[in-house]
Amino acid sequence: MKFILTKELGRLCKWLRIMGFDASYFPEAEKRELIIKSLQGERVILTRDSKMAVYSGIRMLHIKSDFVKEQVRQVVAELNIKPDRNKFFTICVICNTPLKKVKKSDIKDKVPPYVYQTQDSFMRCDVCERIYWQGTHWTNVGEFFDKLKIN
Repeated sequence: MKFILTKELGRLCKWLRIMGFDASYFPEAEKRELIIKSLQGERVILTRDSKMAVYSGIRMLHIKSDFVKEQVRQVVAELNIKPDRNKFFTICVICNTPLKKVKKSDIKDKVPPYVYQTQDSFMRCDVCERIYWQGTHWTNVGEFFDKLKIN
């Protein structure tokens, strides 16, 4: 399932990407532009804007809460999606691009020395060139979902 999120849902967008979902985010886009993009890309629109519900023919979910934990819970429940922890951290949280495995030797000068010494597996985004590894954030994300009682 692919998503497009309106400007007030930037944090939710990041969490969807962490879960491995294709989540587009255009904070400056007009409503009509988002609707066109959602139709072209077969994306579900996630929005806090209740006025967007007047448009017919598009898949949309009105997000009720201001809090990201409740937003994630609502998306998972109402769209009946099953977060797969094997897909977590497979998409760049910055630019929504699938990550690729990279050889440890290729990133030696691009990560802190301690990270290079203690980690063996690295992923890189080909667009923004950000490097990812299994740091404490992996544990934090697992705890986030454990608290939500999802997956």
